[in-house]
Amino acid sequence: MTGTRERIVDAAADLLRVRGYTGTGMKQVVTAAEAPFGSVYHFFPGGKEQLAAEAIERAGRHYHDLVLAVFDAEPDVVAGTRAVFDGAAEVLETSGYADACPVATVALEVASTSELLRQASDRVFASWLETLTSRLVDAGAGAAAARSAAISVVALLEGAFLLSRSARTTEAMAATRDAAVAVVAAALAR
Repeated sequence: MTGTRERIVDAAADLLRVRGYTGTGMKQVVTAAEAPFGSVYHFFPGGKEQLAAEAIERAGRHYHDLVLAVFDAEPDVVAGTRAVFDGAAEVLETSGYADACPVATVALEVASTSELLRQASDRVFASWLETLTSRLVDAGAGAAAARSAAISVVALLEGAFLLSRSARTTEAMAATRDAAVAVVAAALAR
């Protein structure tokens, strides 16, 4: 069975993904975690901000692993890129456009007001960029082209989440998928 601390972090990550930082209250977190209210401050003496930072990093690792599983199941990095965007579109549709990137959801909201949460978000995005850059280099792209392509792909994906959630359609996800595939193909062709 998962320990109380882990349940609290997982519940916080789930709530942050859907409700954002401001919309997530500590009572909601402990209720979702089925934990005593006092335990949240026992495990997270820094309060909501500390809990959110840990939840962002845990969710970032989870999404990193999920994206890699989709990406690596494909025969090449171009197909992997396409599959990631198609999978994201499916998740958006299935969840009624509520399930998006928890890191971006919080980063957009508090990057200017919480240095701790900005840094946690930055660490997650940096790890994603490092992994994607490495995959592209392994596929034959030069280091500079791979880094530029990785930044573009992540930015396209995160922007597509934002536009898709707002419009309640995956049109933006399809358009950015095509752009991301083109960016990856171009990086490999250089």
